[in-house]
Amino acid sequence: MTFRLVHAALTVFALLFACAAPAQISQDPRIGLEDANFIRGKKFKNVTLEVSLKPFKKNEPEYIRGICREIFTQWAPLIRHAEQVSVMMWTADGSEILDYSGDLNQRLEWAMYLGNPNTAHPVDSQPDAELSIHQRAFLYMDNPPEYTLNDLRFIVQSLKEEGRRVTGKPVRVGATFDPGPEFAKSAFKYTKHPEICMGATMGHKSFVCCYAVLNQDDEKYAGFPDGIPDGTPFGTFFGRQAQHFLSDLGYDYIWFSNGLGFGLETWSSTGAIFTGKDFDREKLFQTREKIVAFWKLFRAECPEFRIETRGTNLATGIDLAKDGVDLRAIYQGGFNLLPPPNSPWAALDGDFGLELTGYLSRMAELPGEDYIFRFYTHDPWWINSPWLDRYGREPHDIYLPLACARVNRDGDVVLPAHLNLLSIDDSFGNLPVQVPNEVIPRLLEGRYNAPDAPGPFVWVYPFDEYHDWAYQNQERLGEIFSGDWVIRQAINGGFPLNTVVSTSGLVTSLANKPDLYRGTVLVTIVPESGSAVEAALIGTVQKGGKLLVYGPLTHAGPAFLELLNLQTAEPLEGVFDITDGVTGDTFSQAQNPARIRHDALVNGGGVESIVADRTDTATKVLATMKQGDQTRDVLVARSQADWNGGKVIYFRGTNSNRYTGGRLLTPDNPEEFIHGPLLMRYVLSEFGYAFLNNRLRPSVKNPVVCVARSNNGFFFSGYTPDTTVQQRFRFPQGAPLLLGYETMLQDGRSTYHLPRGWHRECRVFVSQQNDGRVGFNERHSNERGVVRRLDVDGLADATVIFYPGHEARPDNIRVYLNAGYPWFKGRIAFEKGPAEFGDCYQVTGVTGRLGIAW
Repeated sequence: MTFRLVHAALTVFALLFACAAPAQISQDPRIGLEDANFIRGKKFKNVTLEVSLKPFKKNEPEYIRGICREIFTQWAPLIRHAEQVSVMMWTADGSEILDYSGDLNQRLEWAMYLGNPNTAHPVDSQPDAELSIHQRAFLYMDNPPEYTLNDLRFIVQSLKEEGRRVTGKPVRVGATFDPGPEFAKSAFKYTKHPEICMGATMGHKSFVCCYAVLNQDDEKYAGFPDGIPDGTPFGTFFGRQAQHFLSDLGYDYIWFSNGLGFGLETWSSTGAIFTGKDFDREKLFQTREKIVAFWKLFRAECPEFRIETRGTNLATGIDLAKDGVDLRAIYQGGFNLLPPPNSPWAALDGDFGLELTGYLSRMAELPGEDYIFRFYTHDPWWINSPWLDRYGREPHDIYLPLACARVNRDGDVVLPAHLNLLSIDDSFGNLPVQVPNEVIPRLLEGRYNAPDAPGPFVWVYPFDEYHDWAYQNQERLGEIFSGDWVIRQAINGGFPLNTVVSTSGLVTSLANKPDLYRGTVLVTIVPESGSAVEAALIGTVQKGGKLLVYGPLTHAGPAFLELLNLQTAEPLEGVFDITDGVTGDTFSQAQNPARIRHDALVNGGGVESIVADRTDTATKVLATMKQGDQTRDVLVARSQADWNGGKVIYFRGTNSNRYTGGRLLTPDNPEEFIHGPLLMRYVLSEFGYAFLNNRLRPSVKNPVVCVARSNNGFFFSGYTPDTTVQQRFRFPQGAPLLLGYETMLQDGRSTYHLPRGWHRECRVFVSQQNDGRVGFNERHSNERGVVRRLDVDGLADATVIFYPGHEARPDNIRVYLNAGYPWFKGRIAFEKGPAEFGDCYQVTGVTGRLGIAW
């Protein structure tokens, strides 16, 4: 190992140990370098370093090799946690593949620009004019080097050779294709073949559509030496060109960027099917077939190279309903692909609800078991480096998506196997070592604390149902469209959702592990009548489980309607007065409005739910919407005595957004209309939870919160867009205490003012009559045989429930009252906690300081 590699590793590990560590040192002296315990956490199968050609500022072999070595040296402390490393090359925009003639001496048009080079304004023109870099690009440096494809092949080979030398691991190199005008000049897209640019993502006819058809072209191409015949599908041309390009230059795989292969308008809430005014159902079958045909045509020409994908900025149901994207057919097509990761757009617009909704919806089912987590470190094109500026060096977009996980059919919790870093170079081709030194510790901490069990709230995603309805019951396209928007707005409103299982996965995982979801709240749509999912959900509730259902009731079956004690009435839409009886957020300057708007187009129809039997004492109406003399029951809880504590809550699920133009739906003004999905968070009190906020007024954005279960603990992660907000927490076990913080207990809830991006461990819950200050902190072991010591102070006749880690031996758990080193006195008795709370212990009547060790 070189000196630079050792120095980089020590720097990063020093930063890592300065983070909130989840455990103390191991007391096993037998652990060696070859031991699996030497490196904590589950290894990644692959770490991908994404890089442009900009760092290669000289076309000289030794300079190129030196840059390659520096790349791997900087990221070596992370790479040691992976089985292999990949480099994904943002060489240009993918037009180098389309233009490839088969001659490796061909000049390379590469991404040497700041901004968009495919505009009406020439590069470097009018530097003092009022033009943004989206309107006119600049060269990133004076006299950037010239490259041929042969030079590019040398860089690919150098990355593999130097990467292997520095890391000792296998190294792959991937090529990229982007459908848009970013990154490099493209005569192919915008001069020779503008007919393939059918999307308006960045302006009229700006994005290549995967199912476009090429006009005749007599030029020579590697895969078409006699030219392109008129009517050649883009999938055929691109696939054949890719096969030649990847093979000849030594690449190992290809990345489809910015939604290529996933519809027409991959950044927008409208598309080939949803126009903003209606759903063009007649286009659905044809569009779906065109998209699937692209994948088949590409694979017919390029059968072996792995495809890795960026996907859209949206979510599975939205893409299906608005653009005809049949993700199930793509996943099941045998196309040897990795599914899309989390979108990077939350760094730009703060829409972490959409990022997490899309991520969870696409991992609910997979083409295999592997999927990607991607983090936006630098941008090599648009003069921003998200870690340093957009995120402000705050780690929320690391911890939030790393708190997400899927449950497979076997009932196993599956983590992302691949980690991608976009990108490791900045817009000027620099490789600032500050960024890996600061980012790696957060990535590793998120991985150390990754979920190993379902979280408190599990999204049961209707992956199969949505795809079935789209082609068998097209009047439900609005329902498919609305479901993901409701969850997106709920997460943005603070609903803590970060575990997903598909509906079919729920049924089989329950059969394999009947207690898997004990202690969780399942969150899903109204199931299909008579389905296995319906039976599983009803059975779960009647055996003591918790269920939160959202969406239209129109197609509910009689058994489920009976469970809910609901029936349907005439659907209503428009503006309503809303009355609710659940505890919500508090405000100091203005209150939540008492009106709500429900647009049937984006909500799967109007509001139709009413209680069937109002004499039923097991039913509690928690919110109603009133319009004239018509009332609808939109938030209803039900729990029968013979359900063993089971409870179901129905929420109609108003998506408080409308289409008014632009890329995404426009949310209603929260000062004028309450956002419907807030009720999903407020109603968690019915299950014993509180995730409440004290805000100045309704327009102040809510924190985004995830809670992951890891090593028998609860790991909270959050994004606080406005740090004036006070967050208040309560679980059925008591008020959760966040390690390393003090709290003021108020009304049985812990309260915190939390930073922009945060990640904290919770292993202790407190219940006591008196409000007051309570602290929860890590303490040192100072005792042979004790691997963890925690300290809770400020208790007043409290009941304390605590969760030791899996490393704890039951016979070695110790609890101390008002004691200290050398721990010879003050040891007190404790007992197993309530069974419904899982693997926990309990102490009652505690006043003062409580020490917990194992």
